[in-house]
Amino acid sequence: MAIANKLPEIKDAEMLARETSARESWRVFEIMAEFVESTERLKSIRPAVSVFGSARTPADHPYYQLTEDIARRLSDAGFSVMTGGGPGLMEAGNKGAYAGKSPSVGLNIQLPQEQNDNSYQDISQTFRHFFTRKVMFVKYASAYVVMPGGFGTLDELSEALTLIQTRKTRKIPIILVGAQFWSGLLEWFTKVLVTEGMIDADDMDLIQVIDEPGEVVAAIFKHYETSRFEPTLEEREIQLNL
Repeated sequence: MAIANKLPEIKDAEMLARETSARESWRVFEIMAEFVESTERLKSIRPAVSVFGSARTPADHPYYQLTEDIARRLSDAGFSVMTGGGPGLMEAGNKGAYAGKSPSVGLNIQLPQEQNDNSYQDISQTFRHFFTRKVMFVKYASAYVVMPGGFGTLDELSEALTLIQTRKTRKIPIILVGAQFWSGLLEWFTKVLVTEGMIDADDMDLIQVIDEPGEVVAAIFKHYETSRFEPTLEEREIQLNL
């Protein structure tokens, strides 16, 4: 009798499981479409620099003005500038690039609390999935410039460090701007991660700390003095397996 009473619930659960499985299967095609669309939109933006930073920083903050200055210099030097396309330091990066000679690119993300695109974008692409968006930030970047930020900025920084450390992508400059802001994290990297053998001491060489806008641009050019901005065929093959 008890089992008979449960039969409608069991049938409802089985139906829900089938519907969920079907939706998950179709979601694979949505993800494929997102990769195809974004690849087509972004294939002409190289060389590019990905710029990350807080969405919460107001326009009158020194970090905003510093980000705008760096992005303008990068754009005038021939780099497309990619940001997350939202407010705060993302807006500052797009604004600086938009005023420069090269494309300003925003890779926006749909969030439960909607993130609005800023208005300083020559190319705008909106993503539903964080991981698809992350691939595009890495795939087209000749350098990472990381401004002060929160969890999202730290996520992008650790993603880039992990991919380069494990050789899943080519080595590119990773430049942290804001020596005072980043000092505590870098000290922890050295005193804890290196000391306890969680990373190698040489891994710290993947990071540069530069505060002066002109020196940020110069450091990127210096890195490519002996190589080219375009990935080699071997590097492209490696990036297919990100």
